[in-house]
Amino acid sequence: MNSRTQRSPEDMLPAAQVLARYQVSDMTIFRWLKDSCLGFPQPIRINGRRYWRLADLQAFENRQASKKEAA
Repeated sequence: MNSRTQRSPEDMLPAAQVLARYQVSDMTIFRWLKDSCLGFPQPIRINGRRYWRLADLQAFENRQASKKEAA
């Protein structure tokens, strides 16, 4: 496996990759960010563009999975 396909938890994903990861629209991400109960991670802005740390997204996914298991 080459280094381009491996992801580190410190990797930054641009908004387009986050949208594709969850198969949602930009409006959905906007709503998730406004919903404090959901706990979706805030993006890091670099030159007006949004990026998310992969580790933050994975932590969010783990929290969501544990909520479903508890229900």
